[in-house]
Amino acid sequence: MTAQNQAFRETICELCRLFYGFGWASGTGGGIAVRHGDTVFMAPSGVEKEKLLPEHIFELDRQGHVTKAPTQAFELTACAPLFMAAITQRNAGAVLHSHSLNVVLASALVPPGEPLRLTRMEMMKGLEGVGYFDVHEIPVIDNTAQEHELAETMAQAVRDWPRANAVIVRNHGVYIWGRDASHAKTQAECLDWLCAALVHMSAAGIDHLNYDRSEPAPAT
Repeated sequence: MTAQNQAFRETICELCRLFYGFGWASGTGGGIAVRHGDTVFMAPSGVEKEKLLPEHIFELDRQGHVTKAPTQAFELTACAPLFMAAITQRNAGAVLHSHSLNVVLASALVPPGEPLRLTRMEMMKGLEGVGYFDVHEIPVIDNTAQEHELAETMAQAVRDWPRANAVIVRNHGVYIWGRDASHAKTQAECLDWLCAALVHMSAAGIDHLNYDRSEPAPAT
């Protein structure tokens, strides 16, 4: 194993420990894939994420085929085809799957068939290509009994919402991606904050999209 490959494996373990601390990867949930060139490093299924070790990580090619598996009896995550949708269609350098409670609660506020809509919140500027005055839309798809059954709907959402770098799964969590592991991490953190703000606004009876503001939006 090269030193560079080892570094990517260690990055996944570090992020998994961090996200466990956030409550995003409890009970073996959540996952991470990081791409370097044509090699995709992916956390396994059914492993307590705070205990993940570099030797537990799978390596895949750009077609999603396993090229190197752990020596221990770990299984490839059922998230693999969902990670690969963002890697293949958006050339993502890293994809995170979070079970953020804030995202789950925010998804419950979204009517069926509609996206999550965000506007006029400063943390929107932390999302890739999004400005403060934008009305940014993130697709929300319905959950399924098994994670792999989401693959087709996830891939379609990635195609249908080219300005979004995330797909929310109602009552489940979110898949969110970026140029590399650090960028994907910041994207997930910003979205978590924004979803928390939406939930608190809703609890306070505030209509996020329509409440009175001090200045009108700029002319387009």
